[in-house]
Amino acid sequence: MSDKRLTQSEIESHLKAAANLLRGDIDAGDYKQYIFPLLFYKRICDVYDEEIAEALEESDGDEEYAEKLYEHRFVVRPENHWNEVRKASTNVGDKLNKALRGIEFDNKENLTGIFGDAKWTNKDRLTDETLKELIERFSMMKLDNTHAGQDELGNAYEFLIKYFADDSGHTAAEFYTNRTVIELMTTLLDIEPGESIYDPTCGTGGMLMVTAAHLKKQGKEYRNLKLYGQEINIITSAVARMNMYLHGIEDFKIAQGDTLSKPAFKEKDKLRTFNVVLANPPYSIKQWDRASFEKDPYKRNIYGVPPQGCADYAFFAHILKSMDKETGRCAILFPHGVLFRDFEKGMRESIIKEDKIECVIGLGANLFYNSPMEACIIICRAKKTPKCKNKILFINAVNEVRREQAQSFLTEANIERIERVYKAFVDEDGFSKVVNISDLRDCSLSIPLYVRKNEFMIAEEHTEYVVANQYQKWLNQTNELYENLEQLIAQLEETEVEE
Repeated sequence: MSDKRLTQSEIESHLKAAANLLRGDIDAGDYKQYIFPLLFYKRICDVYDEEIAEALEESDGDEEYAEKLYEHRFVVRPENHWNEVRKASTNVGDKLNKALRGIEFDNKENLTGIFGDAKWTNKDRLTDETLKELIERFSMMKLDNTHAGQDELGNAYEFLIKYFADDSGHTAAEFYTNRTVIELMTTLLDIEPGESIYDPTCGTGGMLMVTAAHLKKQGKEYRNLKLYGQEINIITSAVARMNMYLHGIEDFKIAQGDTLSKPAFKEKDKLRTFNVVLANPPYSIKQWDRASFEKDPYKRNIYGVPPQGCADYAFFAHILKSMDKETGRCAILFPHGVLFRDFEKGMRESIIKEDKIECVIGLGANLFYNSPMEACIIICRAKKTPKCKNKILFINAVNEVRREQAQSFLTEANIERIERVYKAFVDEDGFSKVVNISDLRDCSLSIPLYVRKNEFMIAEEHTEYVVANQYQKWLNQTNELYENLEQLIAQLEETEVEE
């Protein structure tokens, strides 16, 4: 193992090689259960050793001071150390599992459950030989602060997120949200140091981390952001917590559980509120507790109750209730269906009347893994500026996208154009339109009804409306088809797992 500082490409190369050791034995969608805990475990142990060395130097070799009195970030007893697990040649999974649980136990306040629930002792999935190879691969890297800084590890973490998303096919959508889209959402909300940021369906914590990275890139203080997230999947929520630590974030809380039925962040009998809410809720889920939402004690049902087959507006209502009454604003990534579906018309009308929706942005296709479906961003504010009151800005940004090497993303120029029009809150021919709430057509927020390309701008209003409606019908049918296909695939996969 080299004593020099690891480069970004060297860390990524090692992590990719480690993941490749699992090919054939474990489904690509499950790599995260094993690679992230090992990365975090190695980091904890290497930083602990670094702290010991610094304490010995400070105390002229006083080992008692170094082991017991020195302020360690995390406690690592000798029997739980990486080097001890590395010695094992048989029952490696059992030795590793005991070490991980031991570290969690010794650091209850911060690390309980952080290593997830991977079946390390299942030799049918992970033989001793494979685990030894994995451990040796990680042992080739020294992951303390001297040899691997937070920026490099944070970037490597993002590399893994994307690598697993590329490799795991259909499961990628719930594991990885296009980072350039999150950058756009963060930019539009003008997040400031010290604010509280909340993601009710946080996945691996990507949206929360991008807010911190955004402030850091601007040269602003990012470490005093207060980051909160909730994630229903136990493994993914554990990965989100590791993400925070690897990026050097101190003030955060990631809760595991169902946001709709058991919201984690409360103040007495009300939902806790935040300065900013960023979210990419799971699209149109059918398996949710509609019955309890009908009797919701937090009054998220004031706009109505969504149908069992589609929980999008339940998340929408939760997010609106989670915004601070003075400074609160949110950016939500939704499927286009929320803008116009008939069975949610009543709820949509109630939300529109509250005058919290400030902007609706239509994004281009293929920005999400294995899904050509176009999405939209809805931006809301608890208190609009006088210029924006009783108005909604529609932005048609479907062409603001670049595609290279089979990947679609937003460039800085794309983001800057959207930001410029959003902050100016103005009409731009064929790109944006400010619409009075009273002028909305049948409570539809469908962007093509208000923003059309020049070829659709026909002088006669009747003809214009017919053309727009025909286009809208086609768009609705296309997006609904994609949603139905994705739901069908998910149901088939669940059936296969049960069998």
